[in-house]
Amino acid sequence: MEILVIGSTAELEETRQKFGPGHIYRVSAGRLDAEKSLSKSDVVFDFTIEENTGISLYQDYSSLIIFLNTSFITSSQLGIARSKNAVFGFCGLPTFLNREILEVNLFQENQRATLKKICDDLRTDYRAVPDRVGFVTPRVICMIINEAYYTVQEGTATREDIDKAMKLGTNYPFGPFEWAQRIGVKNVCELLEAVYRDTQDKRYRICAMLRDESKAV
Repeated sequence: MEILVIGSTAELEETRQKFGPGHIYRVSAGRLDAEKSLSKSDVVFDFTIEENTGISLYQDYSSLIIFLNTSFITSSQLGIARSKNAVFGFCGLPTFLNREILEVNLFQENQRATLKKICDDLRTDYRAVPDRVGFVTPRVICMIINEAYYTVQEGTATREDIDKAMKLGTNYPFGPFEWAQRIGVKNVCELLEAVYRDTQDKRYRICAMLRDESKAV
C-alpha cells in the first residue's frame, strides 16, 4: 500500500512507526506539493487540513481514502458531505496516531465497511468515535494535564511527584507533564480551547500556568 503523509518529517515518522514496514511511504510538506503524489497513493494522512480548511484537493481522486487531522474541528466545517472520497478523521497531534487503537471519526455511515477494510489492510485495531472536537482519548489526556498544572499552581505537589504518582498509581506510560512535552504545550492549550468552545464545560478551562507556559514556548 502506498501511503502519502501531508505534514512534517516527524509526522511521517510517527505514521511509519504506527503502520510499520510493508508499505511505501511518501511525505509532502505542503498541500500544493502533495498533488504530485496523489495519483500514486492509496491512502492519505493529511496532518495539515486544519491549517488549510477544505478537501477540494482530493476532488479529482475519488478512489483515494483520506484521513484528515480533525483534532480541533468537526466534519461540518470541512464540507465532508460533498466529498466523493471515503473520508475519516483522526487525531494528528504528537503521540495520538501511534497507539494500539486508532481513534477514527466515521463521518458517513455508508463508509463503515471501507473503514474496516482499510484498517485491516493497515493492520491496526480501531474505534469509530463521535464526530466531536478533541476525540475521546486526547480530551481525557489534555484534561488530566490541565488538572496537573492546577495542582502545581496551587502548591499541592511538584511536577516530578505528579508524574511519578500517575505512572506508578495508574500505570500510565507517561506522567501529565511528560505527556505535555511530548504533545506540545501549545497543542494541549489549543485542544482545550477548542473543546471548551464546543462544550462550554468548565473542566476544560485552561490553567493560567499552562497558558503562560504555552506562550513562552
